Amino acid sequence: MATAFAMPRQLSLRAWARVTLRLAAMAALLLVCIPFYYAWAILRMTNPWPRIFLGGVATIAGVEIKTAGVKPRGPTFMLANHVSWIDIPALSRITGSAFVGHDGLASMPVLKWLCRMNDTVFVARHDRTSVADQVEQVRHAMTDTHALTIFPEGTTSDGTGLLPFKSSLLSAFEPLPAGICVQPVLLDYGPDAAQIAWVGEEHGLDNFLRILARRRAVEVTIHFLPQLRGAQLTNRKTMAQAAREAILQALAR
Repeated sequence: MATAFAMPRQLSLRAWARVTLRLAAMAALLLVCIPFYYAWAILRMTNPWPRIFLGGVATIAGVEIKTAGVKPRGPTFMLANHVSWIDIPALSRITGSAFVGHDGLASMPVLKWLCRMNDTVFVARHDRTSVADQVEQVRHAMTDTHALTIFPEGTTSDGTGLLPFKSSLLSAFEPLPAGICVQPVLLDYGPDAAQIAWVGEEHGLDNFLRILARRRAVEVTIHFLPQLRGAQLTNRKTMAQAAREAILQALAR
């Protein structure tokens, strides 16, 4: 897939100008948000600034968002398909969600710092002894945001189908805490999905820059599908299976 699109070194001067302006705007927004974030943290107030920043990133990147279905009301785990880094700022702008990420992200200091500010829960997929810590992180994230999103594919897909869902990523949600809803979510980039998707051998930075270089808007429809109920919530495997089936049915439509 990486060879099908222009790499950053092949971008035109106009494209590089768009990238530069957007990066400068994102950096300026981050500098504005950081003092407010730490002020709210010192006062131990519910902190909106990470979500304000991510929502601003979506706007700066030229993302146009439509929604369908009923958005989360109250504490909610959202299980969503994963296409690109754009998924995160788009969902955050609409729902204020925090996110679950794999523990590999924590190995990059700057990214870890930004993720921690947004109450990211780092999941160690192969370390069952860390589940208790993950559960505590989930509770903390839900206290601040009331919404937490996980991408059960464990990686990005091409936006036209779904990879298998890894139920192990839902370990921190078993058993499901009382009063928490589970809602499948479809991120639909329409005919542009293949141009947005981060798949194949493409480097993450290349995907990031390629999207920032776009002249056309990134159009995404976020479909909030019916919440899981009854036997679908029995355990992490039933939740993963039911959510995947619901997203596949929505993709088929």
